[in-house]
Amino acid sequence: MGEIPGARAELDRLGSVLRAQLVDLIAALTPEADLTLLFLDEPSVTDWHEPLTYRYSTTFRGQRDTEVSAEDTVRRAAAMLANAGWEVSESREVNRTLVTGYSNGNILEIRVPDQVPTVLFSAGTPAMALATVAEPEWPDPVRTATTLSSRHVLCYECDGLGRCPECGGRGWVSDTASGRVTCPECSGGRLCPICQGAGQLAISRLQPFQRRFYPDLTE
Repeated sequence: MGEIPGARAELDRLGSVLRAQLVDLIAALTPEADLTLLFLDEPSVTDWHEPLTYRYSTTFRGQRDTEVSAEDTVRRAAAMLANAGWEVSESREVNRTLVTGYSNGNILEIRVPDQVPTVLFSAGTPAMALATVAEPEWPDPVRTATTLSSRHVLCYECDGLGRCPECGGRGWVSDTASGRVTCPECSGGRLCPICQGAGQLAISRLQPFQRRFYPDLTE
């Protein structure tokens, strides 16, 4: 895969803008909230189909002052976003109001219940691909016919690769529905399940059924 020039820097910039705005809102609307519990430091994968896409996102729960009404909290949230240059909308959900802000692909949602002081913040950047798609590189074998140990044969499962022959040592395979799934051959272990990474098997330890893979061996 090749890194897309500037993509990670732009995603980090959007994440930084989002975090700064979120911190301001939390501090103003739920001043007793513990901001050390706000996690928005690393992007996560949003879609495992190639090319993988990433975004910064988080949710945070705070408590408004009981002396401040839900209506006033909604008004202040909308005003803060608008004053910061965000496009703002309001809508009603069941027993609460949703304030939504949009800015350069970033989205910030504030849910304010009517009867309880809880305020729920949700925020996310756009999903972005950080690298182009390329065919995965197959690893070099750990053993070949010329590098076998004495009285050993190449593993019949991986033919000396050492890595799982199904996934090539990635631990996953492509899947149409979800993008990636754990490799069914190695269960995510990455190594060949027969030789466990050795690439070879000792002839003296071969089971009778395994010898059938090596017709040139004599009893």
